[in-house]
Amino acid sequence: MHAPTRPSKVIVVGGGIFGVSTAVHLARLGIRTTIINDGPLANGASGRSLAWLNSSRRRSDAYHRLRLAGIDRYRTLSAKYPDAAWLRFDGGLTWDADDAGNEIAAVFDYERDLGYHAQLLAPENIAGTTPGVDARSVTPQGAIFNPGEGWVDLPLLIGVLAEEFVALGGEIVTDAGRATIDVEDGRVRGVTTSNGTRWQADAVLLAAGGAVPAIVAEAGQHIGDGTPIALLVRTKPIDHALKAVLNTPRVAIRPTPDGAFALDSAWSEEEVIVNADGSYDIKFSTLEGLLQEASKVLEGNPKLEIGDYGVGPKPIPGDGEPVFGELQALPGYFVAFSHSGATLGLIAGELLADEIATGKRHPLLADFRPERFSR
Repeated sequence: MHAPTRPSKVIVVGGGIFGVSTAVHLARLGIRTTIINDGPLANGASGRSLAWLNSSRRRSDAYHRLRLAGIDRYRTLSAKYPDAAWLRFDGGLTWDADDAGNEIAAVFDYERDLGYHAQLLAPENIAGTTPGVDARSVTPQGAIFNPGEGWVDLPLLIGVLAEEFVALGGEIVTDAGRATIDVEDGRVRGVTTSNGTRWQADAVLLAAGGAVPAIVAEAGQHIGDGTPIALLVRTKPIDHALKAVLNTPRVAIRPTPDGAFALDSAWSEEEVIVNADGSYDIKFSTLEGLLQEASKVLEGNPKLEIGDYGVGPKPIPGDGEPVFGELQALPGYFVAFSHSGATLGLIAGELLADEIATGKRHPLLADFRPERFSR
């Protein structure tokens, strides 16, 4: 860490969950903080996230521990807002395709050995545990139900956090255009937005989603980038019994606060057309296909209609692991770049704010430092 003195002013670039969460934690610590975003808050990946709160299946031990801490912070938040429609813990249900790659039994053993709450359910027993699923769509190997999982509506959560941030004296600048991090004499000095406005600061957090690697590269630093283009479809509201998040071979489904469903999948992302000018086209057959796949796994096979959809970069580092903390070569320059923004959003903001404020590196982030890409 290069920031042993407490900063008097911090700029956060990015109005998604990492940026707003870190900003509100800084404000709680009494540090003058400004959020600068290229559009309205939650206009990027946070507005297109399935936002499933989980640490299911296999990942590194350090990543699993961080995700568990992330879920814990949502539990605390849920106690503060017990009636919030935007945060639910109704569990998650997942199953694999009926082929040689089916790992459900092995994953169940792995999760149980970790102490991660998991139940292996035969198709005919699912309805008694978590309603709303068409048992005929579940493969014979069964499904894993994780009772401790949940979901969050990130735009609504960001709105709640932003309201607190402003009440604590924080400043939010939206529609500022693209930001450039100002580096002079080997350290961060502030931020300049595309309209020429310059904002001075003692430290800057870059939390601009999929744009992080390119912006960091402007300062001669490298962060591996595996960011794909993602598609999230939201249906029109429907009266249905499903409460859990579903992760199935052909579609993932998450309820929404207004009674609709959010849908995504790997195959539909691959069908997004990226034009030469950077815009996107979505085929009608892709949208209809996603609705049909969702209907197949829902009890009663309801007719689903498109409410709206979002498409854009899904931030994923090159090695799949999160990137959090200060750039070793540039004092005062912090980054937040990761998939699983929902699960990690609160804990990452808390730990990054503490590092920025105190200059002390937190051990939970030890395996996720940006310098691993320059070794």
